[in-house]
Amino acid sequence: MSVVPQISFAKLSTPKKGALLIVQAALNDASALVNDADPENVLAKAAASAKFKAKKSAKLDVLAPASAPVSRIVVLGAGELDKLSIEDWMSLGGKARAALANEEQVTVQLSGSGAQAAAFAHGYLLRSYDFDQYKTKKKDDEEKPSSQTVSICLVDVADAKKQWEIEEAVAQGTILARDLVNEPANVLYPIEFAKRASALKKLGVEIDILTEKEMKKLKMGALLGVAQGSRHDPRLVVMKWNGGKAKDKPIAFVGKGVTFDTGGISIKPAAGMEDMKGDMGGAAAVTGLMHALAARKAKANVIGIIGLVENMPDGNAQRPGDIVTSMSGQTIEVINTDAEGRLVLCDALHYCNTKFEPKFMINLATLTGAVLVALGQEHAGLFSNNDELAENIFNAGSASGEKVWRLPLGPAYDKMIDSKFADMKNTGGRYAGSITAAQFLQRYVGETPWAHLDIAGTAMSSPASDINTSWASGFGVRLLNQMVADSYEG
Repeated sequence: MSVVPQISFAKLSTPKKGALLIVQAALNDASALVNDADPENVLAKAAASAKFKAKKSAKLDVLAPASAPVSRIVVLGAGELDKLSIEDWMSLGGKARAALANEEQVTVQLSGSGAQAAAFAHGYLLRSYDFDQYKTKKKDDEEKPSSQTVSICLVDVADAKKQWEIEEAVAQGTILARDLVNEPANVLYPIEFAKRASALKKLGVEIDILTEKEMKKLKMGALLGVAQGSRHDPRLVVMKWNGGKAKDKPIAFVGKGVTFDTGGISIKPAAGMEDMKGDMGGAAAVTGLMHALAARKAKANVIGIIGLVENMPDGNAQRPGDIVTSMSGQTIEVINTDAEGRLVLCDALHYCNTKFEPKFMINLATLTGAVLVALGQEHAGLFSNNDELAENIFNAGSASGEKVWRLPLGPAYDKMIDSKFADMKNTGGRYAGSITAAQFLQRYVGETPWAHLDIAGTAMSSPASDINTSWASGFGVRLLNQMVADSYEG
């Protein structure tokens, strides 16, 4: 199993064993801690030999002499410290974990603030994530320690501890989202997903789970139509965090949770279909976000809703050409059963809007392959009917490192989903696929400020980074936590 580091913060002191990691801009900034750990000045000699200048992304790794209290000394170059963003500090933490994964005890010397040290620890913890519980044989077991302790030394310990309470909550929310996305579909089906979301009760989150029978009473024909071909019953999970004033309207997050998507009768090609276990990345992000907000006791009233279904092609599955009636009363012609996520979300959005009357709604979904064509895997697609909300999300993306890019909505695109036989159809054709999907969702939000995040390119099969080497990234947790903290608390 992967080793989860135990992270603490302390005043500068000479490490007694293990590895010493130094994060700094130049070697001549080194404190007495380095000198005490390196009595023979091996580090300076190695730096001179390697012409190491501690520039950003540079690394110097030396074996300590026998007289030293530590076995290794590693220096990570940080460049100009006053120019580093919080994202840069997270990245440094990830690089540190990569360099020291096989050490049992690590002492870190930081020349930074409490917030920067907490961000470093956040990156360190995220990089340690490894979804390996289904592997029975591990080649490098003998190399990895069974545990790792990390002591981060800096001047302002109290502030670092305070900031880490927040950062660790967000990191654990991201890890929860990664776990959910990485799980195979035979393990994580709708009822099991709902069960795992229910574990948030221990953090003070109120949980309400709607069964298929209850959704039928609410006339959620769009969501239920997707689920009808599966032997696994659907669920709709409502999570409530009441951290704000009683009179304050809640803010709401809605996630698409298709625990496996075959495409239904419009079945997908076999190649790569195994990745469709991750088609619940939006629901995973909402669940992880609710964990983060509750664990750090966010001062906001928050609703999280996830629609959980499995899209399977059995004899009872819905067909292309079927017409379903959504909870709002609007009818939908199903052109393609593989455009199912919007059918799940439209009922979840309408339910959220009418029951809770939120200040705004943001939905997340691995919705379209078209968004990868448009934006690749570096940005999530952002669509919104409200400029202020869109700007808050964009700014939070820039600050958190989970970036978004706004794409257009408009009447001309909306016409593309008009149907000859129903109020609308669930696809708009080949062109502007991400936009027409967003136009579909917009028909279910009324005048409520709303944003849609298409995370198909960022939530799963995402590029490796300094803070993630997992197939699942947990995208959306850090982004939306940042947005709530910046714009909607207090």
